[in-house]
Amino acid sequence: MEPFKTVTSLAVPLDRVNVDTDQIIPKQFLKRIERSGYGEFLFFDWRRLQDGPNAGDPDPSFVLNEPKYKGAKILIAGKNFGCGSSREHAWALNDYGFRAVIAPAFADIFFSNAGKNGIVLVRLTEEQVALLLERAASTPHYELTVSLEDQTVTDAQDFHATFEVDPFRKYCLIEGLDDIGLTLRHAAELDNFEAKHDHANWLKPRAASASA
Repeated sequence: MEPFKTVTSLAVPLDRVNVDTDQIIPKQFLKRIERSGYGEFLFFDWRRLQDGPNAGDPDPSFVLNEPKYKGAKILIAGKNFGCGSSREHAWALNDYGFRAVIAPAFADIFFSNAGKNGIVLVRLTEEQVALLLERAASTPHYELTVSLEDQTVTDAQDFHATFEVDPFRKYCLIEGLDDIGLTLRHAAELDNFEAKHDHANWLKPRAASASA
């Protein structure tokens, strides 16, 4: 998992509330067992024309298809982002290139899964998010800086906000540790335990044979 300390990037305004996991990535694309390859299907039903002779082509009216937001790593959205459960939806955001999502509220399961997949979810007030949505939509090359170390969101127009984050999740994100990475930090202790366990099991039949 890529460590997250501070990211400065273009910000994309997705001015929609209750963005659920079927909208983040439709269920028909959840067939992979690895974490890569989901990005091209992110917001598929919105990014692609669904009807007519050009069905399947990029929808020019959808914000992610606007050239001015190409390469953005920060997404700004309305409240209750991520309604749903599957962690593949967080993989889609990460694989597309997003490192942070800013919204007034997130679904609990999605919030947990996103943090385990390297994405910082920033809760700000509805008023703060509304301001950022407006600036991202109207200001050319609008950038935000999300500092996980300082727990702040800032821009070049004197915007400054702080956000809360669980200390353990913050540590994992800064160090780039997912669940597997956390386990591997104790690899030496686990190997030592397994070696002792195997040795003890090997001695048992020998002890039984000696007493027979």
